[in-house]
Amino acid sequence: MAAVDSFYLLYREIGRSCSCYVEALALVGAWYMARKCFTLVCDSYSLIRLHFIPKLVSRTDFVKQYGRWAVVTGSTSGIGKAYAEELASHGVNIILISRNKEKLEAVAKDIAETYKVETVVVVADFSKGREIYSSIKEALRDKDIGILVNNVGVFYAYPEYFSRLSEDKIWEIVNVNIAAANMMVHIVLPGMVERKRGAIVNVSSASCCKPTPQVAAYSASKAYLDHFSRALHYEYASKGIFIQSLTPFFVSTNMVQFAHRIVSNKFFLVPSAKIYARHALSTLGISKRTTGYWLHSIQFLLAQYTPEWLWVWGSQIINSALRREALSHRLY
Repeated sequence: MAAVDSFYLLYREIGRSCSCYVEALALVGAWYMARKCFTLVCDSYSLIRLHFIPKLVSRTDFVKQYGRWAVVTGSTSGIGKAYAEELASHGVNIILISRNKEKLEAVAKDIAETYKVETVVVVADFSKGREIYSSIKEALRDKDIGILVNNVGVFYAYPEYFSRLSEDKIWEIVNVNIAAANMMVHIVLPGMVERKRGAIVNVSSASCCKPTPQVAAYSASKAYLDHFSRALHYEYASKGIFIQSLTPFFVSTNMVQFAHRIVSNKFFLVPSAKIYARHALSTLGISKRTTGYWLHSIQFLLAQYTPEWLWVWGSQIINSALRREALSHRLY
């Protein structure tokens, strides 16, 4: 009988001990859920504040807020051209920088005639490296540069394993995706600091949020640009300079024409460059890091909460499929 009583007392003691552990785990679970719910509410509010509220208020006077001139690199097509047109529609004079003189002059003429603003063209091939920047610096001298849009960038011809890339492609990615933004910021930033106003937009990519296989060099270059932008904002926000990192997903441009199935079907998650630029410009001065497009913002939130192994697994499948599709089109 004594043995039974002892067993019962031990059972009750174990029960109390387990109960304490269960209560502790319940508290941890409740705290975790509360935190996630709070984060979701904050993210939802940010999405509304960033992408919908600005459309209800009057248009921003970018000339008054930042300055009379904007510099846009990689501006003869795609996001760069569309962004330049959107800025011009707000009365900002545009300096277009790209490597094709004929295309530059055609875009500059069209913007000047359509929006009644001044335009200047600067011919520069950013893949050439350091040698081009002295002429760019001279062309921008004495200009009230209020906005710099570092849009120029290069991608792979299609997703590919790093060892199969040529040395020329690797240097092109480094010179265009990384060095160009650094040097352009270095050229225009002193003037912005002196005038105590200005905005710099660095066009990164959603691939910066996690390692992305088969576009490793591109993904890494955009991660650099994203971190560079955010660090610069912390350095210069107190001096009146707003620096923004744009991290879009797919936008229908020449750069992603290898993804025929995604782009040609006008998938609703893939906006045109014009629609994207209109949305992205409305976020300038509001968010230092954004996808620029509300549907992309939802995608980015999901990507941030996705485990890295799952992101990598999905990227491998998608990029392998895009690679096969691109190669099949080349064969035919």
